[in-house]
Amino acid sequence: MQVLLLGAGNVGKAIAWDLKDEFDVSVGDVSEKRLKELSKFVETIKIDASDFNELVKIMRQFELVIGALPGRFGYSTVKAAIKAGVDIVDVSFMPENPLELQKEAEKSQVTVVFDAGFAPGLSHIFLGRIYQEMDELKEAYIYVGGLPKEPKPPLYYRITWSPYDLIEEYTRPARIVKDGEILSVDPLGDIKIIEIDGKKFEGFISDGLRSLLENINAKRLEEWTLRWPGHLAKMKILRELGFFSSENLENTLNVISPLMTYESPDFSIMEVIGNGRINGKPMEIRYFLYDEEKDGFTSMARVTGFTTAIIARVVGRGACAYGVIPPEILGMREDTYLEIMNGLKKRGIRIEVSKSASSDNS
Repeated sequence: MQVLLLGAGNVGKAIAWDLKDEFDVSVGDVSEKRLKELSKFVETIKIDASDFNELVKIMRQFELVIGALPGRFGYSTVKAAIKAGVDIVDVSFMPENPLELQKEAEKSQVTVVFDAGFAPGLSHIFLGRIYQEMDELKEAYIYVGGLPKEPKPPLYYRITWSPYDLIEEYTRPARIVKDGEILSVDPLGDIKIIEIDGKKFEGFISDGLRSLLENINAKRLEEWTLRWPGHLAKMKILRELGFFSSENLENTLNVISPLMTYESPDFSIMEVIGNGRINGKPMEIRYFLYDEEKDGFTSMARVTGFTTAIIARVVGRGACAYGVIPPEILGMREDTYLEIMNGLKKRGIRIEVSKSASSDNS
């Protein structure tokens, strides 16, 4: 199968490596430097993703497209794939709602799976499985982070993905569900200490629920993103002083990106907790994921890229219906859920699932 992978960054590299022995993979990116690195094991094409018509033209030469570009290109990439009549698996953190393209995708007989990464992505798959197994889901919480094992001041963070999408997490209003209603809150309005697996983090509410807001019925839903203590207060000050505004962002990143670019192995951690009822009894289902940098890939690239690659295999063999499919649907389906879970475990990613009686959450 001819596969076009858009994006030659850390995540794109992991996807390409995972697929290279089973598919004819071509990687497209605007950066010749990044393409040169990947040309050692896949074909490469210089592509400007902002040129919509050219993108459609190139896509028509392939049987499957994988989008691993920064979020600002995600929606137009999906639209281009639909116009080209090619299935697409997209991992970008796009601000738009791709479910709005449902009718267009169905009409073009195209399958679109979006948010097919770590968080959103695996977080949705885990919660989709919890929702499927519960007779009634009352509340669910996602706690997730990708962090350096050896954080360095002054920002105690290491960039392993798009810096633009990183800043977007701090500026985009975050949606939660409270008392069954969707609310929009300031992502940095509530910073709290969260302890997972014996580690203490700072957490902030992030806008990662996305399609879960439409597909999961619960009284309370929240996603919290984790950082090492000392990072979020500085980000909040920079935001409030206007350094993250569109006219200042480029210069701001020129200053702060080097402070978050250094050598340190990274790790990824996630906990997804759902409380509800099974057979009339209050139950809690908990997913825990942990992974570290390995074999030349950052952990964030592994948990994101390998998830995308496994989902690409599912879509590539025609196992999904035409239309726009959110990742939680793959968790609700037992066959795709098991394929994703088993595939990640084979790649050395630690995932634990536990079920226990909980206090009455009525």
